[in-house]
Amino acid sequence: MTSYAVVIPTLVGDTLADCLAALAAAHGPRPDRIVLVDDRPEQPEPDPAPLEHALTVLGDLRARTTVLTGGNRGPAAARNTGLRAVTEPWVVFVDEGVQVGPHWCAQLLEDLDEATPDTAGVQGVITVPLPGGRRPTDWERGTAAQARARWITADMAYRTEALRRVGGFDDRFPRAFPEDADLALRLLDAGWRIRRGCRTTLHPVRAASRWAAVHRQRVHADDALMRRLHGPDWWDKAVAPRGRIRRHAAITAAGAAACALAATGHRRAAAACAAGWAAGTAEFARSRIVPGPRTPDEVATVLATSVVIPPAATWHRLAGTWRHRNAPSWREPTR
Repeated sequence: MTSYAVVIPTLVGDTLADCLAALAAAHGPRPDRIVLVDDRPEQPEPDPAPLEHALTVLGDLRARTTVLTGGNRGPAAARNTGLRAVTEPWVVFVDEGVQVGPHWCAQLLEDLDEATPDTAGVQGVITVPLPGGRRPTDWERGTAAQARARWITADMAYRTEALRRVGGFDDRFPRAFPEDADLALRLLDAGWRIRRGCRTTLHPVRAASRWAAVHRQRVHADDALMRRLHGPDWWDKAVAPRGRIRRHAAITAAGAAACALAATGHRRAAAACAAGWAAGTAEFARSRIVPGPRTPDEVATVLATSVVIPPAATWHRLAGTWRHRNAPSWREPTR
């Protein structure tokens, strides 16, 4: 029987106990090892109570569970920390925000047993439950879109040896999602295959602040690193949506030009640029409002964030391009 380990990076949020409870309840051969990587900031000292509470739901799996400190360096570095503790031939990365299905362990073994020798990874099927009585909000649609991404490590099994050959995750990616595609592209370039399995995992939409969509724009700095490492066509290689960064940059440029021209007394040119900014912002807001529930609160949130997102995205992209302008290929050993 194929042995495997489960690695879960965690900030010890409210979803961790549900994640561990689902894993403990799943039917089939149990993991030989569970590695929880506590990635909370070390200072001030993290409260141990929430983590200890979450661990109580593991039952007899508690004896197989190791807790390591991640150092608050992001999910890629946390997964590498977990990987270094694994000796099993397969390691399954699971996000703390998901809940594996009731037959996940048995389905996982089927996925691994069917993997050919040149298969480095087998991805689980992620499902995001969306509301049935109304249209999903912008945040809910964004979560569903991310869960559909190819190679997402919310539930991804990799051969341990394959990961070590390519150096594991690139921990220069401090946020989730781009590091998944980076690792997969390096494995594919090395001649490995990655396929989709049959096991199922639920990814509930977590609660988020009104400005969560603005905070998410930090990922554009990681896009700049992906472009540096994999070329300008990395979107096509990863079969990923290119996003609206070009439109965001154009809207931001129009707004900045309007302010500069108005300050120097060029009123007509400033008005033209302001009209361009307003038209671009309105189009962006409309594209987010129309598919949603259109409640007053949702419309207000989308309108406010639609004004802030273009300059935020542009700033993070420019900052990332400068920061990663000379970034070399990832060669960090994981052992």
